[in-house]
Amino acid sequence: MESLFEYSQQRINRTKSDFFRGMYTSIDWSCRLIEIRGARGVGKTTLMLQKALQLSHKDMSKVLYVSLDDPFFYNHTILDVADYFTKYGGLYLFLDEVHKYPSKFPSHDWSAEIKVMYDRYPDLQIVYSGSSVLQLFKGHGDLSRRKCSYDLPGLSFREYANWTNKKEWPVFALPQLLDKHSEIAKEITNEIKIIPLFVDYLKHGYYPYFEEAPGQFCHRLRDTINVILEQDLTTVASFSRENHVKLKKLLAVLSESVPFTPNLSNLRSELFIADQRTLLNYLDALEKAELLSTLDKEVKGIKKMQKPSKIYLNNTNLLNCLFFDKPNVGTERETFFYNQVRSVHRVNYPDKGDFIVDSNYTFEIGGKNKTTFQIQGIPASYLVVDDIEIGFGNKIPLWLFGFLY
Repeated sequence: MESLFEYSQQRINRTKSDFFRGMYTSIDWSCRLIEIRGARGVGKTTLMLQKALQLSHKDMSKVLYVSLDDPFFYNHTILDVADYFTKYGGLYLFLDEVHKYPSKFPSHDWSAEIKVMYDRYPDLQIVYSGSSVLQLFKGHGDLSRRKCSYDLPGLSFREYANWTNKKEWPVFALPQLLDKHSEIAKEITNEIKIIPLFVDYLKHGYYPYFEEAPGQFCHRLRDTINVILEQDLTTVASFSRENHVKLKKLLAVLSESVPFTPNLSNLRSELFIADQRTLLNYLDALEKAELLSTLDKEVKGIKKMQKPSKIYLNNTNLLNCLFFDKPNVGTERETFFYNQVRSVHRVNYPDKGDFIVDSNYTFEIGGKNKTTFQIQGIPASYLVVDDIEIGFGNKIPLWLFGFLY
């Protein structure tokens, strides 16, 4: 047990606090049970360690960070740790990578143990993190009425710009951005050359680990994808080896043709998938793992189980690293817009234009020579344009939609 405390102090003390994700200030840290979900590599561990560092300034002995893939948990339980920790006055327990916890009993997994801890130790605050595929997890412990849950996306373009330039540009609400985009863009571009920065972000800015070894970024991202498919999905959602091989093939097929307008029959035949429901489950798993993003029409009820209108890769970093040639520029633009806007708004596929947001705003995406022909006559419609710094009227720079979170 002493080794856990020693490792915890080392990890917490090594944590950098020169940059904080936007979500850090929006989390209700007073909640007794906090769940932080997100794709691999988006910064969940760092966010937890930054909070642990802040709390440890008062008293290090009251804070403990553990990663549940530590060999210690091969023959010890989380309950063992919580019991020992609270007996010696511990108040804040941070549990990382809960989906990797080796359960000791078939009907008693990490969620069941956390439920017992929550009920047994009323003075203990628990913060735990896990893969975004936890949305597929059917645990033995019902935490829904106890936890405050947060989904951490990758870096927005705003966060990337702030981090790399030591700035503090704020978040802009969508109505504010649409109404005042020229003034906002002028203020930002007066301080920095935005287009080169935007090009860099599209290639490697979504995942915070880009700065550790920039030359190895795509290699590391491909390794991350393999871990998601071979470990996370098989552990959390009980996919078999045969399943994850098909998931790999499905991702490969889709990555070569995004944005993909699905022909489910052809996909099933190509991948030897028995029925449409299984294929839709595979697509759902890849979307929960934040490798894909599906775009649907605005529908209700049973229609939601039908095929999506379009399928994109989740973000432009995936697009650039999974393509051996440079990806289609139109696809890259649409992928960026959809990725940034869907993190804070509801986005659907419209009858005219490329995207409709919150059933109200219609957007057409294109280059600087794009015209409004396709959205002519549509109320609250906007042209989102790449390769410009400042827009005018209903013509808005694409990069500015990275400032929504």
